[in-house]
Amino acid sequence: MFTDCIIMAGGSGTRLWPASNSRNPKQFLPMPSAGETPEPFVTGSFLNAAIERALAVIDRQRDGRVIIIAGHSHIARIVKDCEKYPPQELQHLLLIPEPEPKNTAPAIACAVTFIDWAFGEERKILVLTSDHIITPLEKFLVDTAVAEAFVQADKLTIFGIKPQTPETGYGYIEAGTVVSRAAENPNVFKVLSFREKPDKKTAEAFLRAGNFYWNSGMFAFSSTFMLEEFRRSAPELMFPFGKLRAPDERSFKTERGLRILWDWLGLEDAYQETQAISFDYAIAEKCSGAVMVEAGFRWIDVGSWDEYAVLIHRSGLNRSEVYQCESRECFVDSDIPVALIGVEDLIITVRSGKNGGPGSVLVAKRGQTQKVREIVDQIRANGRNELL
Repeated sequence: MFTDCIIMAGGSGTRLWPASNSRNPKQFLPMPSAGETPEPFVTGSFLNAAIERALAVIDRQRDGRVIIIAGHSHIARIVKDCEKYPPQELQHLLLIPEPEPKNTAPAIACAVTFIDWAFGEERKILVLTSDHIITPLEKFLVDTAVAEAFVQADKLTIFGIKPQTPETGYGYIEAGTVVSRAAENPNVFKVLSFREKPDKKTAEAFLRAGNFYWNSGMFAFSSTFMLEEFRRSAPELMFPFGKLRAPDERSFKTERGLRILWDWLGLEDAYQETQAISFDYAIAEKCSGAVMVEAGFRWIDVGSWDEYAVLIHRSGLNRSEVYQCESRECFVDSDIPVALIGVEDLIITVRSGKNGGPGSVLVAKRGQTQKVREIVDQIRANGRNELL
């Protein structure tokens, strides 16, 4: 088992805009099933599902922690999502609010620094995303157990997803020689390189090559190994966190049973001094000892409204009030009533603003919702960031 998990919950994804925005990002949206029988533990948001996975792999005998890294503006929502857990589960959760978003490398550096201060011993750490669908839990646990063995051998372990289509929206991992193969366990490969999101032609070449995998964004490592990697590969990023002192009890507070590292003296200065950079760029791409576990679990990024609409409809989670006349194959996600007349193959999302923030409406033809990112770019270019 891993002693601790870090859940990256600081994103403000806009691929599911306007339902997902900076005030209510994707990790807080209702999580649908993946088309299989829903697992009994998965209820609530994408974040809830990530917490359930983390609780399933931590070593409670060693006071294992699930550390959630997120922005200050999302504290109230995270507290609300964690209300469902009983005290025996809540005691393993800790929320560390980031003073400002600086991408994934500073967030991981912050969490690993805290773990090192809190326990003063080597810990095995699993880093999880907060906005993906991962099923079934049993296969996830098998894969993480394999990853743990390599963590003990001082390896950075990454989870790769075998691609089925030439996706341009994901980063890729180039797999090399097999370093472990067993009938009952997933294959493990040496990592040759990391590739950024490709164009369509390159993605098709990756798919034909057969040794390129989607980067799931999940990692595993030991605390001592990773602190050394940060000092070696990104000393300017790590230096501000190295100046932090261990937080005392006055630094924490508890809201509805969830423990929050509310005021870590010096953390704001550390974030101001460090650079904004991803973990891939800062560490993973420079790490010579990286291996990749070929994931046996099902992984869905839910990167577009086309995909999310199918999953929501199949799961029966849509409670929108819709009236239709001579319309077909339309999906509506709205917090106010919507009427459709003589239209087909549309995805319509309405946020009226009645729950705070400005109202926004998205109307898209099915199969075209990947272009939401272009709309988001137009909104930013027009200086209307409050809509995001």
